[in-house]
Amino acid sequence: MQGLITKSTGSWYQVQTPDGQCIDCRIKGKFRMNGITTTNPVAVGDVVDFEMEPNSENGVITNLQQRKNYIIRKAINLSKQAQIIAANLDQALLVVTLASPRTSLGFIDRFLVTAEAYDIPARLIFNKLDLFSDEGLEILADYKAIYENIGYPCFEVSALDGTNINQVQELLKDKVTLFSGHSGVGKSSLINSLLPSLDLRTHMVSEWSDKGMHTTTFAEMFELPQGGFIIDTPGIRELGVIDIEKQELGHFFPEMRERMNECRFNNCRHINEPGCAVLEALENGEIELSRYESYLSIYHGNDTRA
Repeated sequence: MQGLITKSTGSWYQVQTPDGQCIDCRIKGKFRMNGITTTNPVAVGDVVDFEMEPNSENGVITNLQQRKNYIIRKAINLSKQAQIIAANLDQALLVVTLASPRTSLGFIDRFLVTAEAYDIPARLIFNKLDLFSDEGLEILADYKAIYENIGYPCFEVSALDGTNINQVQELLKDKVTLFSGHSGVGKSSLINSLLPSLDLRTHMVSEWSDKGMHTTTFAEMFELPQGGFIIDTPGIRELGVIDIEKQELGHFFPEMRERMNECRFNNCRHINEPGCAVLEALENGEIELSRYESYLSIYHGNDTRA
C-alpha cells in the first residue's frame, strides 16, 4: 500500500492513504536513504510504501518513494547532522515579524538561500500588521523593497484581525506549502485563521526573552478545503545552512547569480577580487548591503540565531 506522511512524532508516522484513511506507522529495523544522512529517514510530505502489521491496526513503512525536493536544517545540538523539515513542496512561506519577536534579515536570508538550494519557491509573510506604528510601517516598506526587488513576493497580514488573509488563501490553492519561522511569529494563529476548524494551540511571546514559546513540537500536514496542504513546523530558533559548498553559495543569491558571469575570474569569491561584478554592483547600490553581509556570514560559516 502507498500513502502520504502527514505527521511525524519522531518514532511514529501518520500515513494517509488515497481514500483518506490515517494509519499510524513505524519504521522497521534500519531504514536508510541513498546518500543522505539525517536524523529522520522520512519526513512529512513523503510518499511511502507500507504494509499492515499482523493482528494490528498499525503499519510498517517499507519504502520511500522518490522525492521531488525537500528542505533541510541542522539538527538541534547535532551540528554535523541534519533534519529534513518536509518533502515534496510546491512553495515555502517564511512568517516574519519585525518585533515581538524580531526576525533578523540574516535569518530571512538563510531561509531563502536554503529554499533556493533545494529548488523551492519562497515567499515572505509579514505578520502582526495590527501592531505596526508609523515607524514600523516604514521599516516594513524597506524590508519588502529588499526582497521584492530580487524576486521574492511579500505579503502583509494580520492573523489577529484577518487583514489580507484572503491573499494567503489564494496563494495556497492546490499547492503543498511549508510554513516556517521563529516561535512567536504567529504561524499557528495564521494557520488557525486559514483553517479555523484546526484550533491549533498558540502562546503569547515571552516578555522577558521576546521569544515565542514552542507550541508546535512536530511537523504536521493539514488538508485545505480549496485544495492543497499546509505543513506546520516547529518554530526555528536558528537556521544553519548546510550542504552548500562555498564556491556554490553565490548561485543561491539571485542578485549575485545574475552578475556572476561578468566577473573577471571564473572562480571569483566576490570578497576582494579585482574585476568582481558583484562588488561593483554592491558599491553602486544595486545589491543591498544586508544581503551581501548575509553572504559573507554564510560563506565564513557563522550561525544565525534569533
